[in-house]
Amino acid sequence: MADVRLKILSPWAIYIKKVEALFDGDPMIACNVDCTGETPYIILSCNDGDKVAALLQILPGEIDFGNIKLKIGIDGIPSNRAFTTKKELFETAFKGNPAFAYAVAVGDETWWMSSTYVVFKNYVVQFFADNLNDCHGVISTLYETLAQEILTGSAVAEGGVFFNTDVEHGNLGKPLGEWP
Repeated sequence: MADVRLKILSPWAIYIKKVEALFDGDPMIACNVDCTGETPYIILSCNDGDKVAALLQILPGEIDFGNIKLKIGIDGIPSNRAFTTKKELFETAFKGNPAFAYAVAVGDETWWMSSTYVVFKNYVVQFFADNLNDCHGVISTLYETLAQEILTGSAVAEGGVFFNTDVEHGNLGKPLGEWP
């Protein structure tokens, strides 16, 4: 009888794959991973100071997986730019990223009910993750979902940031025409 053992990726390895998928097409960001030591880490390298400053605000420094902590670092020199709105912050962080569509700000950020909608393109993203529920072993998801799971830094933790997927052009079948 053959010794068959399933090699399932660890939760932190899947998290790393999600980060890589979210920033994969961005020409200004390179992802470097090391899972060989006691503490796994992912480093996002970027030469654009404004983008580095924005990434530092939207990404957490580490993620706790119980007995393992995944370190997330940004390699680059941040600019001294002070982002005046969360819309500007996310537009800077995702400038040049083909997954990003646009950002919309509703209300003034000094008002208690302001919202920033970060909208990603309407594409399915797939990456290998030893997914036993998929015959190819991949996870299929939207960029919106990846952003919700990954972008948990201080600027997002304050609230008022929502991640969305852009709609296809045309009529979405709005009920009875009552939506603007």
